[in-house]
Order: sequence, then C-alpha cells, then structure tokens
Amino acid sequence: MKLGFCSAILPDLSLEQVVEFASAEGFDCVELMCWPVGEAERRYAGVTHIDVTGFRKSDAARVGDLLASAGVEISGLGYYPNPLAPDAAEAKVYINHIKRVIRAAEQLGVGVVNTFVGRDWTRSVDANWPVFKRRWPPLVKFAEEHGVRIGIENCPMFFTDDEWPGGKNLAYCPAIWRRMFKEIPSRSFGLNYDPSHLVWQQMDYVKPLREFAGRIFHVHAKDLRVDRERLDEVGVLANPGDYHTPKLPGLGDVDWGRFFSVLTDIGYDGPVCVEVEDRAYERSRRRRQAALKQSAAFLRQFIA
Repeated sequence: MKLGFCSAILPDLSLEQVVEFASAEGFDCVELMCWPVGEAERRYAGVTHIDVTGFRKSDAARVGDLLASAGVEISGLGYYPNPLAPDAAEAKVYINHIKRVIRAAEQLGVGVVNTFVGRDWTRSVDANWPVFKRRWPPLVKFAEEHGVRIGIENCPMFFTDDEWPGGKNLAYCPAIWRRMFKEIPSRSFGLNYDPSHLVWQQMDYVKPLREFAGRIFHVHAKDLRVDRERLDEVGVLANPGDYHTPKLPGLGDVDWGRFFSVLTDIGYDGPVCVEVEDRAYERSRRRRQAALKQSAAFLRQFIA
C-alpha cells in the first residue's frame, strides 16, 4: 500500500508547496483536488491544486516533472460535487467538470478519479434511481474510453440541515453499492472506501471489504468518534453532526488493526490517503500539517 493524504486540507498552499510537503514528510502519494477555480460554501470543497479547465499536454508534463522530481505520486484526482442534483442544469455543470477531471487524469497517467454519485436529498433511493440510470452509465463509459476508473466515496453527505433528510450522495451503504454495480457492471466503476462513514451509521466497516474487494480503487483514512451519550438523547434520525465527530486516525472508534488486517487479506495494495476533517486541528496551517504528520506516524505501523 501507499500512504498519502488528501490535498483539500491545505487549500492555502500551491501545488508545488503541497508536493514539497508530501516529499519532506515521506508520503508516497497525494490525492489532488481539482475543483473549478473559485470559492465554495461547503467545507473542504472548492480546493484547486490542479486546474483541469483547458488542461493541456504541456500542463501534464509540468505536473509530471514536479511529482517525479519530488518522488511523490498522484493517488487520484478528487472532485466531489452532486451529479444527481435535482436541477438538471446544475448537475450538467458538475458532470461536465467530472469529464474534464477524467481527461486530465488520462493526460497525467493517473488511473483514478474520486467523486460522489450524488443524490436529490429530498427523495428516496428508489425515486433517485431513474436519474442515476440516465446520468451515470454515460459518465462511466466516458471514463472507460479514457482509461480511467471512477472511485465513489461512500460518504452520505448529510452533515448540515440543507442536506436533510437523505444526504447528497446515494452511495452510502453496501446494499446500494450492490445495486449500483449490478446496474453498471463496468470494472471502471468502484469505490473510494472510507470506513468512518459506516461507523456513524452503526454499520460494520470491515465486512464489506471482502465482498467489494475488486471494487475498492482508493481508501480514505479518516476516523470518527460517536458520542454515545448524545446518541442516546437524539437518536439516529437526528442530524448526524449532533452525535459524531470526525477525528484523525487513531483518535476515534475505527479499529485500524482490524481494518488493515482485512485490507491485506483481500490483497489491496493501492493508496491509503489521510483525510483530515478534525476541527481540533484546523486552527492554523501549522496545526493542519501537524495533523497529517501525526496521522502518518500512526498509520505507518500498518503500512509497510
């Protein structure tokens, strides 16, 4: 496996500075964020370390030379919008940018683009399904044609009241993954697996690894602490932010030894990228960089 981090936590650093930091701290790879240039309201969104708009071969060569000189790889390109947004015009903007990210990944020789399936959060899974069937098969076919795999992160995207009640990402549980892969059997369609999102849903985060072994293209290393006393007060139907807190690996409820034990059993040898969303470490750039260093120190006991 290769240890890396998601660049979204370093929005104030340039691509060159992110790569320099990764190299200095002994990271093998970085998942580089590719949002359209501009601001975003959502935390960790809107970060652009590679601007894929108008991305050319010369840009790919420049980025490739930078990474090669630093001895750091790109684990994947990341862009996490809502392609199933109920406003079709809005969704088209997201889908078109995902295609730009896919083209850039092909030019860079990067095999994975990470994103969300999306969802109309006001409607049920079944009500979303016809839209999924219209929008996603052509996008996966596009990825196939460009030699790129799409890794869907399993985050439900339900953290704020504007995402109530269903969250903005359909691909949050094994039953839906199974249904997705039956609908789109392409081997270019898989998962960017984050165990923490299953923890707060009160689900086994290790069991799915075996069934979906061939579909796990990328792994996010993020931990999570469930406040059991608070959960007893508000229940699972409350806004999930009322009873859980994202934490650095080793500071939450994920049993990382158990998790990596099965990852090695299934033969996973891809990237494991630290995703920092721990507010206790966000007060300054120094603290955010320290969070990455601390997470790496913890995870290296599991990654040879």
